[in-house]
Amino acid sequence: MTESNTPAFTKPELPMNIQTIREYLPHRYPFLLVDRVTDITENAIVGYKNVSINEEFLQGHFPEFPIMPGVLIVEAMAQVSGILGFVMNNKKPTAGNLFLFAGAEKVRFKKPVVAGDQLVLKSELVMQKRGIYKYNCIATVDGVVAATAEIMVSHQKIEQA
Repeated sequence: MTESNTPAFTKPELPMNIQTIREYLPHRYPFLLVDRVTDITENAIVGYKNVSINEEFLQGHFPEFPIMPGVLIVEAMAQVSGILGFVMNNKKPTAGNLFLFAGAEKVRFKKPVVAGDQLVLKSELVMQKRGIYKYNCIATVDGVVAATAEIMVSHQKIEQA
């Protein structure tokens, strides 16, 4: 442990496939929105979500022009940020040990995300204080910005019944 009582950073093996991602996120289908993690540093992460026409949300949003709902793009950014939170602390989730979505600010949508797109998710830590982590996030498709947001996640210990 370093003097700040934070474990030294250990970079996991990359790329993180879906089996490894499932070790870091409690989400499961249809709410697991990160398919692969391609890069991690001490304070940043890059991953992606492949958007398929078979996604349940595309069946009703909108049938004539199916686009990924903005709230799910924001959720995907929060999920990749949560993975980074665990990696930065050299931990994996355990029963009662989670990073929960705590807030979003400065959310902007620039381009619709449609079936066939690969949504690249980038998150960079900008602040950590008393179990709250704040990240600058950007989601792109083919190098074009689809959405940006400041995402906050909270490290929580939840007692199991």
